Amino acid sequence: MPTRRDALRLTLGAALLPSLGALHASAQGRPQPQGGGPLQVDVDQANLRPRPIAVPPFLSDDPQLGQEVAGIVSADLESSGLFQPLDARSFIERIADTNVAPRFADWRSVGAEALVVGRVGRTGDGRIRAEFRLWDVVLGKQLTGQQLATSAQSWRRIAHIVADQVWEKLTLEKGYFDTRVVFVDETGPKQKRVKRLAIMDQDGANVRYLSTGQDLVITPRFSPNSQDITYMTYTRGEPRVVLMNLESGQRQVVGDFPGMSFAPRFSPDGQRIVMSQGERGLTGLLEMDLRSRQMRRLTELRSIDTGPCYSPDGRDIVFESDREGTQQLYVMGAGGGGVRRLSLGDGRYSTPVWSPRGDFIAFTKQLGGRFLIGVMKTDGSGERVISDGFHNEGPTWAPNGRFLMFFREQPGATGGPRLHSVDITGYNERVVRTPSFASDPAWSPLLK
Repeated sequence: MPTRRDALRLTLGAALLPSLGALHASAQGRPQPQGGGPLQVDVDQANLRPRPIAVPPFLSDDPQLGQEVAGIVSADLESSGLFQPLDARSFIERIADTNVAPRFADWRSVGAEALVVGRVGRTGDGRIRAEFRLWDVVLGKQLTGQQLATSAQSWRRIAHIVADQVWEKLTLEKGYFDTRVVFVDETGPKQKRVKRLAIMDQDGANVRYLSTGQDLVITPRFSPNSQDITYMTYTRGEPRVVLMNLESGQRQVVGDFPGMSFAPRFSPDGQRIVMSQGERGLTGLLEMDLRSRQMRRLTELRSIDTGPCYSPDGRDIVFESDREGTQQLYVMGAGGGGVRRLSLGDGRYSTPVWSPRGDFIAFTKQLGGRFLIGVMKTDGSGERVISDGFHNEGPTWAPNGRFLMFFREQPGATGGPRLHSVDITGYNERVVRTPSFASDPAWSPLLK
């Protein structure tokens, strides 16, 4: 799997491809839909009509590489539920030169509204270099184009970055394809599962194991800088909070407290983590400064307070608590003051996670024997369920705040947890393929 060092070596062209005229200039604000206006896709509404897009194989001296890059771009866009890549067998024009404008009438005749063309190959020093162009087929205009280069082992990232650029130009939202997911891989009998820490690309490729399974690991979480994760491990029954650098593999114990429970989470600046600590059947919230290792208590041991998560600006913390008798969601200042109840509906609420955009909080809800994944506004209003399953749990946000991943336990003696993704409309739910059972996903920020 590509490391952060590979990511830092990945370069984008300093300027968009200059030939064939200026780029379509509409990115300063969301254009109003008008007759003859630019192709635009609204990510805030359930998209019952995915927009047809054509992604022919990239030109290449290595046809397999060109086919695979185009295939990943297509799969990324299709997985969002907003785009429908067309069958390449229907294409009339065969792209032979990315520097020549396509025959737009041919692409309109097969139903395409957008077209992605590109070229990819290996340089003399073994690196991968690519270029692509995105065309609005309806208007016959180029929307964007870039040149990219990376190390050979990071070649899949080129496809994800192309997909992100297409997504961003057509939705005016940040992309999320060039990301990774850390999770808990589960193997073995249901009553004696081996749980290993693992990481993969967001589409399930490049799985790499980060632990051996000798110790129980739970609730991994990404740092905002994307090169560190924190997680809980139980060694000989003792819980510890561990910080791990993904590039070097170096681990350090940052918390070793009797009774500690649930997931530690990073602050938005990556300098603090918030966690829960238990004594006498009660849990309170603590914050640790990772530089000084100083601890600060945020809530007293008077109830069960757990599952804390910072707001994107670091000013507030959402958490779950039974302080009013049932498990509900609350918000307080990051310093521990001004607690107010957030959840207003029936049922028991848990695992709150603030959207990176700051507009929603995702949660798990138990109601009438069902486990629901839902979202609500940050004042508790607008609650809605986006997934209903046998046992849903552990939502995590994509870095653009428009998609969620969670795990669902399958019933029966041979069942186990599987990862699922869904958009915030609840319309586009999909299984995320993993080598075995998987739980506790955490989505990374966009790679750099």
